[in-house]
Amino acid sequence: MKRSSSTERFQPITSENSNKGFEVAPDLYCYTIQIVNVIFYGKPGEEDWVLIDAGMPKSAEKIKEVAAARFSPNRPPKAIILTHAHFDHVGGLVDLLEEWKDVPVYAHERELPFITGQQNYPKPDSLVEGGMIAKLSFMFPTESIDIGGRAQPLPSDHSIPFMPGWKWIHTPGHSVGHISLFRESDQALIAGDAFVTVKQDSLYKVITQKIELNGPPRYLTPDWERAEQSVQTLGRLHPKLAITGHGVPVTDTHWLQNNLVKLIDHFKELAVPDHGKYVDE
Repeated sequence: MKRSSSTERFQPITSENSNKGFEVAPDLYCYTIQIVNVIFYGKPGEEDWVLIDAGMPKSAEKIKEVAAARFSPNRPPKAIILTHAHFDHVGGLVDLLEEWKDVPVYAHERELPFITGQQNYPKPDSLVEGGMIAKLSFMFPTESIDIGGRAQPLPSDHSIPFMPGWKWIHTPGHSVGHISLFRESDQALIAGDAFVTVKQDSLYKVITQKIELNGPPRYLTPDWERAEQSVQTLGRLHPKLAITGHGVPVTDTHWLQNNLVKLIDHFKELAVPDHGKYVDE
């Protein structure tokens, strides 16, 4: 396996919710590490569980600690599912896989080049309209990692391995192979970064985790047309609860659906920056 700056370059950014967990549903636990959420699927005490996303660089030990406390010590997940492979969602992946020897990693087929060493992401746009996090984004790594044969494409029938009742939905824009996860039985949504519940380009709001529904992080979103279409796709699901890659989970259905409609209706004003290289292109 090949490491890169996406797994090795620690980012000294945090929030007041760092090291806090949120019980979103009996089998959904959201845990914040610095400024990003890691999701544990499975009921407490169960031996079979799934990890969704792998956090910031150098976060593997904390992920293993939370997993051991929630499930069973020394019991690896059945699989790791990636919403996408930006550095803050795969930062702990290589370290985890070196200990969890036989655990497969599933991602959309268009995201596989970024975890098999074939392609790097576009550079962040630090000149994009936004707050201090956007200005600092030039420091964020975009190098691919290489986990070799551990990387597997998600099933073409949109099922999710070891997550019965869930389906994956292609929600590109923030990345070409970005996915979200949805369970129809309780209308639970794991949105990844298709939309987030914090203004991610603002340092103050990232630190304080003030809740507000926003489009994907501006500085790492190269395709705004597809990003808008993806939010529309998720809105048509009418989710009753949502976990996003950044910000606090939402279980207030009325707030979630109202704000999702507002974001869809005013996406260009609320989400798309007024200027930036991916907007200007």
